[in-house]
Amino acid sequence: MVGRLALEDGTIFTGRAFGATGKSVGEVVFNTSMTGYQEILTDPSYCGQIVTMTCPHIGNTGVNDDDLESGSVQVRGFVVRELSPVVSNYRSQTDLAKYLERAGVFGIEGIDTRALVRLLRTGGAMRGVLSSGQESDVDLVAMARSSPSMAGSDLVRLVTPKARYQWVDGFTNPLVTYLPAHAPVRSVVAIDYGMKRNILRCLTQIGCAVTVLPGNATAEQVLALDPDGVFLSNGPGDPAAVTYAIDTIKGLIGKKPIFGICLGHQLLALALGAKTFKLKFGHRGGNHPVRNIRTGKVEITSQNHGFAVDPATLPADVEPSHQNLNDGTLEGLRHKTLPVFSVQYHPEASAGPHDSSYLFLEFAKLLGIAS
Repeated sequence: MVGRLALEDGTIFTGRAFGATGKSVGEVVFNTSMTGYQEILTDPSYCGQIVTMTCPHIGNTGVNDDDLESGSVQVRGFVVRELSPVVSNYRSQTDLAKYLERAGVFGIEGIDTRALVRLLRTGGAMRGVLSSGQESDVDLVAMARSSPSMAGSDLVRLVTPKARYQWVDGFTNPLVTYLPAHAPVRSVVAIDYGMKRNILRCLTQIGCAVTVLPGNATAEQVLALDPDGVFLSNGPGDPAAVTYAIDTIKGLIGKKPIFGICLGHQLLALALGAKTFKLKFGHRGGNHPVRNIRTGKVEITSQNHGFAVDPATLPADVEPSHQNLNDGTLEGLRHKTLPVFSVQYHPEASAGPHDSSYLFLEFAKLLGIAS
């Protein structure tokens, strides 16, 4: 079946549809990871986006229940150069096309993804439409142009859980050993703005008894549980639009140790008085170099964000802790006197890399968990 991708600048790519059919609208972005496509598909941070993989051959490892980062596929659409007709990994339970079809998510293959990525790199992330229908190219472009912009969008409301719950699982695969196992000795409230499951596994692994609260939880609700620490999760959309979360974090700073990742990092920065801005095409992939400013060491990191914190707006009592070596953007911050820190990238990265997993151990130290 013929599928088309129409961009707001008028560009049309024609290929073959797979997965679900129909139409899908979202912000078109690209990810440079060589593997881990299932984790990408199920990461709630990709809500509202059509993801293009730069790796040309996708699907040969299939799909399995163990690698889910949430309860469903979160992307609006999936774009690949070549969909593998063969699934060869022993862990696979189904193939990618059937998985997306059951999830109701549109995929397209057979287009020049290299040309698409060069276009997005030059022009920036764009609104787009995937379609397997008979609409004219003109109509599809008009549909893309009339779709909502990511800037100003609060997508947390679409992915946050409806109610509080407990998480008890650490690492269950015996081959996954990058964090040492520790019995639960401290309580942590994790505020879920669209959290990846491996974050919860990492928190449990280091010795935290984790209670998860929805992204609209108030500071009073968090403090009523009297946790030893607070975790701020990743999530989708424009951080400046999630004003209720910013207000909550303001009420927690100075009262509990805080660790934030990705959107949680951006929300923490906004609560501290800094500002955020939209990146041209964002950082998405498993191969981004970041320098730890304090140690000088370089980490290869997994990233997924379209917004960043402006380091020039950090207040005097907050300092940068990490810097992106590709474009110099801020990748982490730390309060100079309070037990509060955050990073823009993903130290829980699954399928990897794991260079940054030490950050969970730093959080454990703030909580008083002995190594």
